[in-house]
Parts: sequence; structure tokens; C-alpha cells
Amino acid sequence: MKKLLLIAFFLGSLLGYAQEDAWVYFNDKPNAQTFLDNPLTMLTQRALDRRTAQCIALTVSDAPIEQSYVNQITAAQGIQVKAQSKWLNCLHIRGSFADIQSLIGLPFVNHIKFANHSLNAKMTRPKAIIPVNKQMDVQTTFAYGNSTNQVQMLNAHLLHQQDYTGSGKIIAVLDSGFTAVNTIIPFNRMFNNGLYLGGYNYVGGNTDVFSTHNHGTMTLSCMAGFVDGQLVGTAPDAQYYLFITEDVSSENPVEESYWVQAAEEADRLGVDVITTSLGYFGYDNPSYSYTYADMTGNKAFASQGANIAFSKGMIVIASAGNTGNTVNPHIGVPAEATHVLAVGSVQFDENYSAFSSIGPSFDGRVKPDVMAKGQSATLSNTNGAIVTASGTSFSCPIMAGAVTSFWQAIPWATNQQVVDFVKQSSDRFTSPTNQYGYGIPDFQSALSIAALSVNDAALGRFLVYPNPSNEFIAASFPNGFDTAVLSLYNNLGQMILEQEIISNQQLSINHLTSGMYYYKIKSNSLVQSGKIIKN
Repeated sequence: MKKLLLIAFFLGSLLGYAQEDAWVYFNDKPNAQTFLDNPLTMLTQRALDRRTAQCIALTVSDAPIEQSYVNQITAAQGIQVKAQSKWLNCLHIRGSFADIQSLIGLPFVNHIKFANHSLNAKMTRPKAIIPVNKQMDVQTTFAYGNSTNQVQMLNAHLLHQQDYTGSGKIIAVLDSGFTAVNTIIPFNRMFNNGLYLGGYNYVGGNTDVFSTHNHGTMTLSCMAGFVDGQLVGTAPDAQYYLFITEDVSSENPVEESYWVQAAEEADRLGVDVITTSLGYFGYDNPSYSYTYADMTGNKAFASQGANIAFSKGMIVIASAGNTGNTVNPHIGVPAEATHVLAVGSVQFDENYSAFSSIGPSFDGRVKPDVMAKGQSATLSNTNGAIVTASGTSFSCPIMAGAVTSFWQAIPWATNQQVVDFVKQSSDRFTSPTNQYGYGIPDFQSALSIAALSVNDAALGRFLVYPNPSNEFIAASFPNGFDTAVLSLYNNLGQMILEQEIISNQQLSINHLTSGMYYYKIKSNSLVQSGKIIKN
């Protein structure tokens, strides 16, 4: 009996005093209207302009967290506040199970979610902590090369030839550190032309982003690097913010909170594109880790933040991951998010890289979305030498720079339209696979598709979007049309849906299986047909 009591006491002690990570969510933002009435206290003018251009309204999620709530949580016994998210109205905290659990009694606390999933249902003995390295591994050689293959594979050089090099667009890079970026030759052009706008180290809580780690240096060089005759990034004239959200010393879910906090700052600053070569799946503490069943598009904390970032008018691009030849080959967080453009890796000859993580997501969506060169990609190391390295860490920024340059070419487009055009230009768009997704985009083709969509509007045609789609489709009407009948057909020609709609009305297709469908829109004498892909 004494032995049993002793064991019970030991378990209780572990649960009471072991440090746990959790998110505490609040009920409301009592002062939100004050901020909504004065939006420049929350967002820059550029951020407001980006939303206005895409008809995106301000919401309560844009208002900051109630400071009195933050103060009370900070002052609570045994609690450390590690990060915060205004979009999700929560704080990332650390403390003992008992101290965290006691916060539920505060009247403004809605609920608490532990990173250790088992603690959300019942108290269990913590599992042994085994160090995990979840950063996208890279394999570097020191042979010189040039970036012709990785740029021309996407026809991004044709964007550059038309003077679409990312000028006027802003990219936020979320990574582990940008060692020596401010001193080495491949980034001289970025600094000399005033393209570096600032940065922040969320892990260290300071503005030092140039002396922590080399991974971000390499990824940034794929977009912003410039050494004539050796390396030209895919967006050499874009402007950049650099944010450190990855703690290389340990693997803990607080990094997801740092990630979301950085995305919120990117939104505030008016950023157009977020690119991140980080992935979250396994943590040092296995109780915090995800499983494939969690990859449903909006469950993980960082995936939720990424989807909200998209809803604010930004494009979020993420590495698919490097686990394709492991026992857990599928994409991770936030690449698996519903509205993230996940980028896998191919070789110089456009064949699949064996390490590139595969799809689909657990709920059956196409992932990765697109592919770019990630095996033996050309980039800069922290000494300024032009080298090659492998990983989706590099296919991601190569793609992100190309997308940014493309968006410069079609400034009238929304983020959803840009993503749609990129996918539609890809070489496997009509027959996506688990390895390639929709395939390798052709940005010259994407320009042509975008031009046709403009012509459609000018010629009085309907524009059906998004395409491909996960959840719904809608159609924007030309002037003079109030209603139309939208019909959907399967590949056997059988009508499976028919409904009268108004312009931009969302029509759910959640019940449809993945694949290609045919649509017909009819209004008065105008009849239009086309294809739509359901993820």
C-alpha cells in the first residue's frame, strides 16, 4: 500500500512541477472597436491598401490582444508568457500543469490547449524527452555553379526579361537565422538598393538576425542573392523582412507561436508574400508531436495562423519537407495548411527528389501543391561562396521569389487568383500526383492564363474561382448579369449539381470527391463551359 501511495505521489509531482507548453485562449477583445475605428494604430497604410485592393474587410482578429489579460496571465504564479497571437486571441505559455490549469478559473479565459495532447483529456505521466532535429536538413557541397537551371525550369527568367523581378513587392522570410547576410557579397545588391526593410528575432527577443544561424542565409540567397554570372535569385528586386522563429537549440511548439507572431507582424507591415523553409511534425517531447491524422489543414497552431495570413491577403509558401524516403513521408505543418502553397523538390531534369515529402494531406487534399528545383540548388553560404545544397528548404524560396515576381506582373490580381494561375500553369494540373502535386509551374504560361482572365472580364465572360478548389466555387459576373444557373458534371457527363447563383456566391463542393469536373454557366443567352479541379 505504501509503495502504491509513493508511486501516486511521484506521478503527481511530475504532473505538478514538470514544465509544459500550452496556449491560453481568451473570450473576447473588449477594446476591439476602438482599434477598428482607428486602423492605423494596428496596421500600416500599406497593409490597409493591400486589403482594400482585394476587398478584404478589417475584423476583430486584427485588433490586439487585451493588454489587461496579458498582464494578469504574466503575473500568475509559475507562468511564463513565451509568445502571443492576436489573430487567434491567445498566449503561448509555459509552466507546471497545475499552474496552467488554474488559469481556467479566470473569467476572461475561454479555454486552454496543452501542446502535450494527452494532457487535454487527462493527466498522464510525461514521456521521455528525446532530442529531435526537425529543421529541413540540407546536404551542402562546395562546388561552384550557377542558377540558370533552377530559374529557367520555372520560366522565371522570362519574367525577369520583362522586368518583373519582384520590384514593389515585399517578402517576409521566416527562418532560423541569417548569419552574415549584412556583410557578404551575394547580398550587397540588396543592401545597396535599400531592399532590406528590417527584421526581428522572436526566439532571442531582439533585433539581431545576422549572427544566429546559417539556414536563412541560404534560403534568402535563392530569392535575393546576386553575383553576376554565378547566382541570380528569383526575386532580386523585391524588398525583404527577416524574422527568426526557429530555435535551433531545441524543438518545442513555442516555435509555432513565434511563427504566427511573425506572420502577424508581416501582415501589419504590409507584406505580400511569406516564405518559410521550416516544418513542424516531431518535437523533443513526443507528447507534443503530431501524427499524420493531424494533417487536416487547420488543426495545428501554425497552420491556423498561415490560413489566417492568407485571409488577410498574403500568399504563404512553405517547404513540403524532406521526409519522402522515411517512415513518415508526408508533408508537415504549416505546408499541410489549406491555404499554403507547399513546394516539393525535383532534380535538374525535373524528376522527383527521393527526399521530398509527399501527399496527400490526411483529409485527401493535393499536397505538395507545386514543385521546383531543390536537389543541388545553387545558393550562397555564410562565407559568400556560391555552392549547391539540397532540400525543399531551397525549392520553397526559389518558388516564392518567382511567385512574387509574377504577382508584380499582374498587380490587379488577388492572392487567390495568383495561386490559382500558378497551379493552372503547372505541368500536372489535370492529373496531380502524391509526389508532384500539380507539378512544375510555367510562369510564362501563368502570364497567358492571367491575360485570358482579364480578357474574359472585358469580353463579358464569367470567371469561375478558385480553381483548383478545396471547399467551394464561385463565379464573378460580367456587368449586366444578376443571376445565372451553374451546373457541374462528372467525367461521365452526368449532372451532379445544379443551382441558381448570384455573382461571387459561394457554392459548397465539400461533398464531392477529388478529381476533375466540368461546369456550365448559363444566364439569358450567354452559355459558358470549362473545367474545375476539386482537391
